[in-house]
Amino acid sequence: MKINTLLYWKTVSPRDLDLVPPPKASKSKLSAINFARQAPATISSVNEHQQELTRNLQKVTTMWKGRFQKETSSLLTQYGESISFDWRLYKYDIAGSIAHATALERAGIITHEECKEITEGLKSIGTDIEQGSFEFDMSLEDIHMNIESALTDRIGDAGAKLHTARSRNDQVALDVRLYCRDSLNDIQENLRDMQRALVQCCKRFPDSVIPGYTHLQRGQPVLFSHHLLAYVEMFERDIQRLKDSMQRINVMPLGSGALAGSTIALDRSFIAEQLGFTEISHNSMDAVSDRDFVAEVLFCLALTGTHLSRLSEDVILWASTEFGFISLSDEHTTGSSLMPQKKNPDIAELTRGKTGRLYGNLMSVLTLIKGLPMTYNRDLQEDKEPLFDSIDTIQNALVIFSDMIDGMSINEEQTRESCSDPMLFATDIVDYLVKKGVPFREAHNIVGKLTAHAIESSTPFPEIEIQQYKEFSEHFEQSVFNLFEIESALTARTAAGAPSPENVSEQVSKWGNKLSAE
Repeated sequence: MKINTLLYWKTVSPRDLDLVPPPKASKSKLSAINFARQAPATISSVNEHQQELTRNLQKVTTMWKGRFQKETSSLLTQYGESISFDWRLYKYDIAGSIAHATALERAGIITHEECKEITEGLKSIGTDIEQGSFEFDMSLEDIHMNIESALTDRIGDAGAKLHTARSRNDQVALDVRLYCRDSLNDIQENLRDMQRALVQCCKRFPDSVIPGYTHLQRGQPVLFSHHLLAYVEMFERDIQRLKDSMQRINVMPLGSGALAGSTIALDRSFIAEQLGFTEISHNSMDAVSDRDFVAEVLFCLALTGTHLSRLSEDVILWASTEFGFISLSDEHTTGSSLMPQKKNPDIAELTRGKTGRLYGNLMSVLTLIKGLPMTYNRDLQEDKEPLFDSIDTIQNALVIFSDMIDGMSINEEQTRESCSDPMLFATDIVDYLVKKGVPFREAHNIVGKLTAHAIESSTPFPEIEIQQYKEFSEHFEQSVFNLFEIESALTARTAAGAPSPENVSEQVSKWGNKLSAE
């Protein structure tokens, strides 16, 4: 699976993540910034560019020319265009338009022949976009008007009938829902791949042990697999959240018009069925202004980013010389331009950093929608770039992180040595006393004093004489020395969810079977 190298080049379907050429545009159709970068050498060439841009602006004005006596300002068109980023909605716009045309035919608004012309024309436009031969026109603002204008140019009057009983307000709401639906399905599969990579790592190193940490201080020994499986559980919650959000995404808004529907009633349930929606919206004003689902998607992705960032932090620490728990492959690390010995965990560091983008995109959309009056407002155009960016970012992170985990190895000698610290067994000594009838708080106090003695005398627990143990509690017996074996400590943790080898092996097997079946 390829990774997007440029947001602008991403195809509509994230499933393949294939690169396609960016939209073509002539000099007169560039944004204001790009237009300025062309830097024409003469005044006459500037005027020619401006004149050509003005001629193209007449196309967009024809969409609402009846109300206006003057052409739209070229500055406004350049400022308000969204085709530079919403072009990726083309597949969904075409699919929605074909379903809409079919509904128009069923309602007797267009003939069967006109519906056929529209459908074939839209499919040909889709093919041209996929092949990179379609020339997007910045003066037509967005993907909807670019496709409609091209359709009318190709098939004539039938194309001009397509927008009957439809507004760009419900059209874009439909496109974004379809886009989110497909993208979230793909992200769920990316998350499954991430889980598979972690479970495979567990299988490669089934006996590796590692200190478990609280407050970044060693606490108790656990199997490395148990630690990795914690992230498998986190990513499972991410998948379930995405699935749950589908209930609110999969609502069909088309037919809501600009805000109050249309006097031309189409069969909205039929359209929903054609597009795979499970239900239709029931309030036209809410349908065209609702971006809750976008905010919800961004929250889900931000939380997935949180989990990736936590795993990144672990990987960064583990790969450091101070820990030395893991080795990352040369494929997934970088060096220093100055220090030749360096091997940097860039994937983990970048992923940790990109989580900030995911948070920022969520806050951007929440801020965007918090003060909007009903119903549609042009502000909502600004929901797409944060949405597209978060989807790209999380998919790229999951793909490359999974690849990195596949190439990661565990330095078992180092991790076992880290687990040889006798202090890791302090809690086991407390449990030992509790099993002999000592109240927990009293046992905790006894072992706390024992720990202080071990530190002050520089005598590890296994080297303290039994007579000294008995000075702290008469309940200590020779059997206390059986506690200081890693395998014994792990085997004793048999409660459900605890890291005994048997429990962990069962969980690895369970997840392996589940992920193989999906």
